[in-house]
This record gives sequence, C-alpha cells and structure tokens, in this order.
Amino acid sequence: MQNQFSLILFVILLALVDKKGYKNIMENCWDNARTLRKGIERTGRFDIISKDIGVPLVAFSLKDSSQHTVFEISDQLRRFGWIVPAYTMPPDAQHIAVLRVVVREDFNHGLAERLAADIDKVVKVLDTLPSPLTIKAAHVTAITSEPNDKVKKSAIETQREISVYWKRLLEGKRLGAC
Repeated sequence: MQNQFSLILFVILLALVDKKGYKNIMENCWDNARTLRKGIERTGRFDIISKDIGVPLVAFSLKDSSQHTVFEISDQLRRFGWIVPAYTMPPDAQHIAVLRVVVREDFNHGLAERLAADIDKVVKVLDTLPSPLTIKAAHVTAITSEPNDKVKKSAIETQREISVYWKRLLEGKRLGAC
C-alpha cells in the first residue's frame, strides 16, 4: 500500500511540476543533503555511511561509540525539536548503529546547517555527561565491594558485563517503525 501511495504521489507531483521542475526539486534536496553531510563531517565524530545516489539522505554512525551511542544522540536531538531515528543495521551488520536523515523538499539549506550545528551541540553536551557504561561499571563495583561479597570482578569482566547489557539494550531498540 505504501509503495502504491508513493507512486501515485510521484505521478501527481510530476504532473504538477513537470520533469524539469521535479529535477530541480531533487537537485535542491541533494544540495541540502550535501550541506548536512559536510556539517556532520566537520564535527569529526561520525562516519558517513550513505552514498550520494538514490534518495537524498544522510546516514551516519559514531566513530567511537565507547562512551555514548547514536541512540543517546537521537534522544538528545529531540530536545532541539529534531526527530532523527537511530537504529541498528540488518543481520550481518547489526553491530553497526546509525542515525538517518531523509532530506525532503521542505528541508532547506538553513535547516541543514542548523541540524548539523545541533548535532555538534548534542555531542559536546554528551561529552560532559558520564557515560552510561561508566555508571554501570560504578554500580557493579559498588555491589561487589560489599564486605560479605566473596566475588571480585576484574575490570575486563566488568567491561564484558557492561557490553552484554548494552547489546541487549540496543537489540530492544531495533523494534519500532524506523
């Protein structure tokens, strides 16, 4: 049903703006996607996953997700009014989590620059906050440091436990519409 609706919408749009007008709209969308891409690259914190073909979109992942995740970035961007979905890739690449922005006709150059600036702000704010991994490690250490507790965990065991915890959390985030 969704594909039929998209096709009908495309035909109506093409009839209203003709082929040249549609081409101008798509070129404008791609220019705005490139502006967003450059802004995200300037932060130096992300790898761009998407290619410059097909639908004008920018998909990107954190270069270093040891402190924070794309899911945290997505949540923080909502405070600025942005809804940027974060999700894990399909099987055989599920270890990669990405953020995705689809650039539509109403997403202009100014919005692309503002979103890139807001992403940079969010990353800087997250840098000032303790990592959920650190909080979990502190919790595990506090539990195991009880005087009657006979089990002492090494740093590696604690890190493995934290990794398992976050993998389970991320697997739960895969469910949803986006």
